[in-house]
Amino acid sequence: MKLATLKDGSRDGQLVVVSRDLSLAHHASGVATRLQQVLDDWNFLSPQLEDLYATLNGGKARHAFPFEPHQCMAPLPRACQWAHASGYLNHVALLRRAHGVERPEDTHPGLLIHQGGSDALLGPTDDAFFFDEDAGIDFGAGLAVITGDIPMGAGPDQALDGVRLLVLVNDWTLCHLEPVELATGLRFLHSKPATAFGPLAVTPDELGENWRGGRVHLPVCSSRNGRQVGATDAGKGMDIPFGVILAHLARTRPVRAGSIVGGGTVSHADAASGYSCIAEQRAREMAAGGHASTGYLRFGDRLRIEVTGDDGQSLFGAIEQRVVGPGGAGAPPAGPGVDADTLG
Repeated sequence: MKLATLKDGSRDGQLVVVSRDLSLAHHASGVATRLQQVLDDWNFLSPQLEDLYATLNGGKARHAFPFEPHQCMAPLPRACQWAHASGYLNHVALLRRAHGVERPEDTHPGLLIHQGGSDALLGPTDDAFFFDEDAGIDFGAGLAVITGDIPMGAGPDQALDGVRLLVLVNDWTLCHLEPVELATGLRFLHSKPATAFGPLAVTPDELGENWRGGRVHLPVCSSRNGRQVGATDAGKGMDIPFGVILAHLARTRPVRAGSIVGGGTVSHADAASGYSCIAEQRAREMAAGGHASTGYLRFGDRLRIEVTGDDGQSLFGAIEQRVVGPGGAGAPPAGPGVDADTLG
């Protein structure tokens, strides 16, 4: 089934069920008003939503209405956890090489997971606001899972059984702040602004055989200002599948229902598939000629990320965002700012 959260003036929005072809929606208030409620009581509530989903797809839902993605919040507008892993080793290797960083001998790059901000997650068409156009504004196209409860010490298979939903991700990054924050010996904070999510949270069965082995075997397509820049198979290049990522996350603590766990920026060694983040493309350019020619995003740029199934139908809906600077409509008031000297 496909679920979405509509804006209704509250922090957590209104849960709706969306038809398979994304044309119609139906309020789920007879079952639950928020997605977190469903995740907390999945075995009881999800079958009721599945029944509503079947009725909606069969054209028999009396109170259905047109589905409008621009009215959506993130499927889970605020989550108990947003953790993002580096499941694509090609992506990690390219960026390390570009920055001249060697991997420590006793470290496995696939086990890198950072905790992102989960208190303010962006909807699929929300503008992305930034204070500094020269901060290295970059997107990061990928996929994530939303979990049920996973016990501490769960193995990969048991952890994978905890996957309830799949979502599309745009992991915004300020690339010029990353090395400054990493040099402190900690992880990312200011270099990782609010993450955006596609409008739909989708149960794995909707993907059929394209969900196997803890991977999504479909291309993630990215466009910048209307020109496609990437179409990378999310399964082909994923070295560390979601089962392993989730088991690693649950190694020393339980993972609670409503955790969002990303698989990393989609990447593959075959450069012909394009790129899912600008930093990776720049790393390739530097490796080939010593100079990066692809610029980071600028104010006014538009970004689109989408995954389509074998039938050509959008699976998660599209992320369509505009990069907005200070003074743009709806922009927050400019703060004092944080520069490299402050962080250092």
